[in-house]
Amino acid sequence: MGLVRPILIKRINNEILGLNDHLNIRISAVPENAGFPIEISIVLKNTPAKISKDETGNEHGFIIIVSEDYPYERPRAKWMTPIFHPNIMMPEDGGFVCVKTLDNWSFGSSLLSFVKGVEQLISDPNPMNPYGTDSCMEAAKWYVRNKPKFEAKVRYGGHDA
Repeated sequence: MGLVRPILIKRINNEILGLNDHLNIRISAVPENAGFPIEISIVLKNTPAKISKDETGNEHGFIIIVSEDYPYERPRAKWMTPIFHPNIMMPEDGGFVCVKTLDNWSFGSSLLSFVKGVEQLISDPNPMNPYGTDSCMEAAKWYVRNKPKFEAKVRYGGHDA
């Protein structure tokens, strides 16, 4: 059993205000008589991420789905745009998002912490823990093979070491 409906709607609307401030956008408030589930559609713009091995996209969309048992029950997420990522399924495979903040969801978590987790996941995929879909497995292999590489050299006294 979740929060009393007026308190739940108030909490969701307060969290939407936090999303508005963080994302610098305007998400409408949820009316008191809104039916559940509530779906919040988010589009991340100017956010580079692979959409295939060879192509990077800058606009990515997903939906946060909030049930009447929120915040005791974590929200669900569904990815809506193509993405080449080990931890986010392509929309045709279900669009599931593996975000640690969802795994560790608690009453004190918020929609803003979830969105920040998605932002972090896009910029820092975890190829060692991919979903089992073909596209996620392929993305995991690609990210392992193409991880950043470093070279370093020490110079001292005007000479190479």
